Amino acid sequence: MGLHSSSRTNHGIMIGAIFLWAFWVASVVNGIGANWGTQATHPLELSTTVKLLKDNGFQKVKLFDADSITLTALKGSGLEVMVGIPNEMLYSLANSVPAAENWVAKNVSAHISSNSVNIRYVAVGNEPFLAAFNGTFLDTTLPALQNIQAALIKAGLANQVKVTVPLNADVYQSSTDMPSTGDFRPDIHDLMLKIVKFLSDNLAPFTVNIYPFISLYNDANFPVDYAFFDGYASPITDNGLVYDNVFDANYDTLVWALQKNGYGNMSIIVGEIGWPTDGNGNANLKYAQRFNQGFMSHMSKGTPMKPGLIDAYLFSLIDEDAKSIQPGNFERHWGIFYFDGTPKYNLKLGTADIRGLVAASNVQYLPKKWCVMSSTASLEDSGIAASVTYACENADCTSLGYGTSCANLDERGNISYAFNSYYQQNNQLETACKFPNLSVVTTSDPSTTDCKFKIMILSTSTHKKISSGASKKPIGILMFVFVLLLALC
Repeated sequence: MGLHSSSRTNHGIMIGAIFLWAFWVASVVNGIGANWGTQATHPLELSTTVKLLKDNGFQKVKLFDADSITLTALKGSGLEVMVGIPNEMLYSLANSVPAAENWVAKNVSAHISSNSVNIRYVAVGNEPFLAAFNGTFLDTTLPALQNIQAALIKAGLANQVKVTVPLNADVYQSSTDMPSTGDFRPDIHDLMLKIVKFLSDNLAPFTVNIYPFISLYNDANFPVDYAFFDGYASPITDNGLVYDNVFDANYDTLVWALQKNGYGNMSIIVGEIGWPTDGNGNANLKYAQRFNQGFMSHMSKGTPMKPGLIDAYLFSLIDEDAKSIQPGNFERHWGIFYFDGTPKYNLKLGTADIRGLVAASNVQYLPKKWCVMSSTASLEDSGIAASVTYACENADCTSLGYGTSCANLDERGNISYAFNSYYQQNNQLETACKFPNLSVVTTSDPSTTDCKFKIMILSTSTHKKISSGASKKPIGILMFVFVLLLALC
């Protein structure tokens, strides 16, 4: 009798859990989401960005932290929100239940109850198992995940807010080009199964970041058309399923990895997907429009292994000029909008009454003046190298170089671009255009058809200070400047 009674109780709990899960899934909005990064020297006003999201029909937004002022700006917006926990916080949250409870109370509970922010997910870490991290977060990610979940339960929010871990697609792999040979990476296989089991037990999704652009960036022999969604001459056939784009193959490699390990029905979120527009020969407006529009048309169809609507967040909403360029100069150019909220290209998001991207409204700019190389300055001046190096180390020169939007500039144009980037980043201070005997302020726009010399926006959203080290990686930027100076010779 006791065993029978326990069985009935467990059965009831299971039915209740399934009902809650179905209710939660039904309440989650469909449609494309956007990643809202904040590593910019001059961010748009927070209220302007929230309006930009809503004007363009986005219904959900993914953040990389839980900044209180940003969340307050989302008050009453109706946008579904995923807040983030940076990797640097995993250690403290993994080793202290009170720390996890305090984090949830401050960054989730308070905003749900007081500010009417529709927080639906907590992203614990961001791609913590990247090989580049050398295992730094292997021991802290799962405990932090467990402690945050326990804190959500204690706060009475576990049915409303789900935990997840945004992971790079390198956590799984296949021994061939067939998705059906996919499984989790051997060095983290056991850990991945523990995380997947925990997510599954708590009815939480698996979040993965998939970047076909990186496949093209890393492999000069990668077939270009396979990165997009409009046809590939040599598709892959795997157990009767046809793959004519790398996104489907990558996604279904994960589906196979989950299925092989007993989690074939697990829900999947594509946390980041997109295409950059500058900083590399394959990072351009044409390819970005082709990819993102292709994905928008494709996402309702799903993949061969998992047909149906794909839950995804575009990466990203707006360019971020203070991001590290260690992965590549393209890192600062993922936005579908430029830094000032201007659309980069025509993109139909498929949302009601939205025919194309809508620009940010009421954006204020600095005066129309630029810092350029003086017409009287000589290209033989010995101070050019040091001046360009200084400008590019302290501003954004990632639109310069081979294959970029400003690749066709001559020597003076390259130098002027570097000077102006520094000048604008420093709010057009008079002293920011004082490169010895080299620079001058002009009111004539030096932009070309392809290369835009920016005018910086007025920004009061300075609550999130960018440290001097956040905008550059010394080795990467010095190598970049070295290559630039070689081009000038």
